[in-house]
Amino acid sequence: MALRERLAGQIAATGPISLAEYMTICLHDPQAGYYATRPGLGAGGDFLTAPLVSQMFGELIGLWAAACWRSLGAPSHFRLVEMGPGDGTLMADLLRAGETVPGFLAAADLWLVEVSPPLRVLQAERLAPAAPQWAESLAAVPEGAPMILVANELLDCLPSRQFVRTPQGWAERMVGLDEAGGLVFGLSAPLPGEGRPGALGAVVEASPAQAALGSEIGARLAADGGAALLIDYGPATGEAGGDTFQALKGHQKVDPLACPGEADLTFHADFAGVAQAACAEGALARRLLTQAEFLRRLGIETRAASLAGNRPDLADQIGRQFDRLTAPDQMGVLFKVLALHGPGFIPPAFEAD
Repeated sequence: MALRERLAGQIAATGPISLAEYMTICLHDPQAGYYATRPGLGAGGDFLTAPLVSQMFGELIGLWAAACWRSLGAPSHFRLVEMGPGDGTLMADLLRAGETVPGFLAAADLWLVEVSPPLRVLQAERLAPAAPQWAESLAAVPEGAPMILVANELLDCLPSRQFVRTPQGWAERMVGLDEAGGLVFGLSAPLPGEGRPGALGAVVEASPAQAALGSEIGARLAADGGAALLIDYGPATGEAGGDTFQALKGHQKVDPLACPGEADLTFHADFAGVAQAACAEGALARRLLTQAEFLRRLGIETRAASLAGNRPDLADQIGRQFDRLTAPDQMGVLFKVLALHGPGFIPPAFEAD
């Protein structure tokens, strides 16, 4: 039975489901979920992430991680963790750059937090020489050593809920069935006791899953030390929110209800909520940077010039990759970088903030 039919049967039997539940099923259903069965990364898939744009992205993050390790006193043992590592490209580039820093790779205990079986296969093929270990959650990564964690486009994959201001008050947006049995958006009954202000029709999103991850990372950093780098797309504090639920298929936005399990579903990252949750556990958060600002502080102009100098025949391509990562009308401003860290240590590139 197709996932759409199973969802319709569930809703018919038990009632409408939240966007968070719908997203979780569509992405992770063992038989037909998008990440469980058919994640489409890269130019021939459904979306393109920064590591797949250029090696510069992962290399600079590798130098960032190695600089963190040095600033922590070059401990002889630390956890190097990537959450949501995709096809392993970012980590492969990170490790290659890390080879230039004596002792860094020897001290690293490499962990990949990944729930998708197909992506684990790709990661194992690409990263075999590094002998990574896998975990299905951060909680399964051993404690007791400093942690340097990287997560690129992970927060947007975590489920969120939506609330809409109606004349009767706030109601939650749900997924139900129309008269013909098709999937359709609707609203719950007004939520009792919900008195927050908002204009008629306003949409507010909340992601307990993103906040829970912030709490978990914050507690680990407070206890063991280290730093976490979370890169994703979403608003900075004070920017407009609203409805950010979207589906991507073949690099195009599609109706999120049109093809359950066949498209990537995302919400914007709630950076403020993640940072607040981490700080409540004893970690510290730096000022949010745009991706362009972060990469420039790490020297992406110099790296791009070096690559172009070594391969003049690829200079135009490298220039386009540089623009894709940093230009305001591409990834440069939409994508933000949140750094979390333990006490007594400030991650590189964030010292001035």
